[in-house]
Amino acid sequence: MEPTPEQRPHHAYPDHWEADVVLRDGGTACIRPITTDDAERLVSFYEQVSDESKYYRFFAPYPRLSARDVHRFTHHDYVDRVGLAVTIGGDFIATVRFDRIDEQGRPASAPADEAEVAFLVQDAHQGRGVASALLEHIAAVARERGIRRFAAEVLPANNKMIKVFRDAGFTQQRSFEDGAVHLTLDLEPTAESLAVQRAREQRAEARSVQRLLAPGSVVVVGVGRAEGGVGRTVLRNLLGSGFTGRTYAVNTSFAADAATVDGVPAHRSVGEIGRPVDLAVVAVPADRVPDAVADCGEHGVQGVVVLSAGYGERGAEGRERQRELVRQARSYGMRIIGPNAFGIINTSDAVRLNASLAPESPEAGRIGLFTQSGAIGIALLSGLHRRGAGLSSFISAGNRADLSGNDFLQYWFEDQDTDVALLYLESLGNPRKFTRLARRTAAVKPVVVVKGARHSGTNPPGHAVPVSRIPDATVSALMSQAGVIRVDTVTEMIDVGLLLAGQPLPDGPRVAILGNSESLGLLTYDACLAEGLRPRPPRDLTTAAGPQDYRDALAEALADRTCDGVIVNAIPWVGENGEAQTGEGEVLGAALREAAADGPAKPVAVVHVEMGGLAQALAAAAGTAAPSAPRPSGAPVTGPRAAAPDTGGRRDGAPAAPGTAADGDRHTPRTGRIPAYPAAERAVRALAEAVKYAQWRRQAASPGKVPEFLDDTIDAPGAAGLIDALLGAGPDPRGRPLTHDESHELLARYGITVRPALPALDAEAAVAAAGELGYPVALKTTAPHLRHRADLGGVRLDLVDEDALRRAYDELTDLLGTPAELRPVVQAMAPRGVDTVVRASIDAAAGAVLSFGLAGAPSELLGDTAHRLVPVTDRDAAELIRSIKAAPVLFGWRGSAPADTAALEELLLRVSRLVDDHPEVVSVALEPVVVATQGLSVLGASVRLAPPPARSDIGPRRLPSY
Repeated sequence: MEPTPEQRPHHAYPDHWEADVVLRDGGTACIRPITTDDAERLVSFYEQVSDESKYYRFFAPYPRLSARDVHRFTHHDYVDRVGLAVTIGGDFIATVRFDRIDEQGRPASAPADEAEVAFLVQDAHQGRGVASALLEHIAAVARERGIRRFAAEVLPANNKMIKVFRDAGFTQQRSFEDGAVHLTLDLEPTAESLAVQRAREQRAEARSVQRLLAPGSVVVVGVGRAEGGVGRTVLRNLLGSGFTGRTYAVNTSFAADAATVDGVPAHRSVGEIGRPVDLAVVAVPADRVPDAVADCGEHGVQGVVVLSAGYGERGAEGRERQRELVRQARSYGMRIIGPNAFGIINTSDAVRLNASLAPESPEAGRIGLFTQSGAIGIALLSGLHRRGAGLSSFISAGNRADLSGNDFLQYWFEDQDTDVALLYLESLGNPRKFTRLARRTAAVKPVVVVKGARHSGTNPPGHAVPVSRIPDATVSALMSQAGVIRVDTVTEMIDVGLLLAGQPLPDGPRVAILGNSESLGLLTYDACLAEGLRPRPPRDLTTAAGPQDYRDALAEALADRTCDGVIVNAIPWVGENGEAQTGEGEVLGAALREAAADGPAKPVAVVHVEMGGLAQALAAAAGTAAPSAPRPSGAPVTGPRAAAPDTGGRRDGAPAAPGTAADGDRHTPRTGRIPAYPAAERAVRALAEAVKYAQWRRQAASPGKVPEFLDDTIDAPGAAGLIDALLGAGPDPRGRPLTHDESHELLARYGITVRPALPALDAEAAVAAAGELGYPVALKTTAPHLRHRADLGGVRLDLVDEDALRRAYDELTDLLGTPAELRPVVQAMAPRGVDTVVRASIDAAAGAVLSFGLAGAPSELLGDTAHRLVPVTDRDAAELIRSIKAAPVLFGWRGSAPADTAALEELLLRVSRLVDDHPEVVSVALEPVVVATQGLSVLGASVRLAPPPARSDIGPRRLPSY
């Protein structure tokens, strides 16, 4: 007789099911399994659910839970009966439960693969996306326990729940039976369900950032009673920016009769304020932060910026304090910027927020700036201010224990006030997600990144995130594949950002150069060639040229159909008395702006040498709103809540392309600012990055694909069975390398043939092997220290007969060692060609990476290797081959016959498919791959298998926990 649910054995509490999630409105909640200790929470939760919601759940009036109900809903075996709860502040706000059933709908155990599922969400939290998040997590739990389908009975009037199931993206069937809607959901993830999940993730995370950057009210916790100090400084900056919302000051040491500080209401706690507060800026010592966060959480604060230091940057104790800070904030549904943050700024006229230590708010502009370092943030703000550039928003996240650059990419993707995203990153907590988000954002607006801590192999102090061992060169290649513009310095980031924010994207690499200095023109010309641009001969306007001459020359260059961009050089004019003329910068700037505004939309950059006022005149764009005047001390500190960003007139609500007007006009700059540079090399580098980015944008509009013909020659099920057999039951987590025969068999399942190499432990064995393979043959060692080292004499080629083979064998063993040491093999000669190497490996953080280069010194000594994230498309494979510096060798360099790159691209696609289809294949190396004029030969191969690493970019939505 089958045991009842209560009689079945209980399994250990599955703590890996616990997750923090961001809800639709940007708040956070915790999802966890329900335990036997949750009886009181469950009863309290149920009491707060409306009678209508109870009726929808139980199909009858059900005012209260009986003791038996409470026992049933809190006792689970975590296999056949599972319950999850969503909590905020420790209290339940929603529950979901499944019970495994058989084909007749009766309670069952495995191998039954269907379960009945039911949800209940507190009415006050309906509409926040709670049920949708719960469905993602309970479906993942069910799949883990071998359940493949959910069955649900829903009353026809329960439209909200029906919509949750309908919109999830799972394959489903629906029928009407006995007065209820019967739904069956296939829990296998689909492309639609993944797209729905990621769209919800984007909206929720963007909203969580928007709540912080556009608060209706702000409290500064830790405002000193005396002048100075961090809290008082932030309060002054907040007031000086003209913040449009309500402002409060909190200090537990304020006197009971303290009314105001700097003209704002003063309180001893957030609870004393008595009105809703959206954002708290915490500037108290680290040991007092938990009390401040609890005060905020208990009184409905939505987000916290923690300026306090003393966390992850202070060692193990600080890291634990940092983890506890994040757990505490999320338990109240709040998100955190920091700790050890510099602050946040939003220049929108509807907000005017400067909740930072920056004494002056930057001007309003079209650039969003994220930095993990306060010092770098100060430098960037100063540099942008000197260049006359404005910002839409600024975030210095410090230790970025919670909100990170990924969250702000989600926000900027749809932010209509931001055309360009600049990020200074010292660590990548989730490289897979960053690459995905960056690719999507870069498709509509540029993303420029400086990556610090490139060569240390460790994260900066305070950044408690997984460390990726992926080489920095690979990181650069992967960013490039995602459309990210990676630069080396913060100065270059400003240079590139200014050009992209103010100028349209170029249609190509053809550059016109004009100016009044022949020498500066030649420097610009040389810099263009070095950056891969196609410059026209510089046009020398001579030192006698005036502003009108520049205007006419620029208008002519812009009108030229053979020109894609213009670089203007300018040095001061010298008067008849030998002194530089004054005021020439302002006049020239006005002339250049007029010409650029009247001509076709092409990027213009100016290189100037000591021309006072020119940079400021060029930056004085009519389309940029003037900064708001600071509010005088004592002025009212209330104002309207900032409205959510509009869609700029787009009917579909999608963000407009960078540098374009919201009405869709192609490449029409929003600001018209012409960037000015003090050196030709800097201007050219910025323009070259814009050219490469524009080319990526055009290609991204029509992405590549995986050719269908590969499917006919790939045996994925056979490879899966072979991998399972090779790994065996209970595989070693470190994995195992495959033997030559095993590697060749697995690769053959994907249409990759490796030329056989027969062992030759003595001369007689070598001759026998050659007789089997056919002459001519190659004799080579496989000893690790000599493998692929023809330069050390470990390879003998073109051995046409037995005598030549025996001589080569004797020479090899006499020169390099005994056969046992050398491990010689004999292999049939392949057609002559170019020796290349193809590799694929899995980085636990970044994912599977496909690499290509020429064999030997180019890749091993010079690092001339290209990389792409798997899976690669036909376009990725073609670009991979052409992106190495030595690529001309494959395309007929110095009159040689071109190699069969089509066959090479196909090989790359096959390797990509292998590691993408089977994550257990953690490493593949094909070396050498000889690419002839027709076809190719894989002469050596090694494969390593291991249990697949955990994926952080798939599965239900969850916030990282470090």
